[in-house]
Amino acid sequence: MYPLHPIDFLPYHFFVWCGHTAIGLWVKETTWVFPIIETIHLMCLSIVLGTTIMVDLRLLGLGLHRSPTAQVARELEPWMLGALGMTVLTGAFLFMSESIRLSVSGPFFVKMMFFALALLVHFTIHWKATAPSTSDGAWFGKVAACLSLMCWFGVALSGRAIAFL
Repeated sequence: MYPLHPIDFLPYHFFVWCGHTAIGLWVKETTWVFPIIETIHLMCLSIVLGTTIMVDLRLLGLGLHRSPTAQVARELEPWMLGALGMTVLTGAFLFMSESIRLSVSGPFFVKMMFFALALLVHFTIHWKATAPSTSDGAWFGKVAACLSLMCWFGVALSGRAIAFL
């Protein structure tokens, strides 16, 4: 039997299994698949960050003053959710191709923790702060915007650190 992962919440054999799936092997062994998927992943993450920044700056009162926050959030939501879905899908493909290496990567686990927090913040307090019933400029919206920005930038920066550590 495989030993437990040092963080002890997922057994090592889970990472080995992911690396030996058809998708993991295809991405790892085909010359151009990994860079193409990684490019799509980064482009979609850029869309997620861009739409989130626009809504958060509106919540902070730093941009798009002519439009209510709820309208800005509603108009950008399809872009954000579509890009988020593609980011998760491409991220799963990338993970499967490097799962064994990532099983001991500290930045990867930090990224996953930030990602879980970002999703939690986005789909709870951020949605409440951008609801039509919430007044623009409320302190709750400013807190939600700051938490959102910290979490999403944490995802991006720790994801970048995966390549170096």
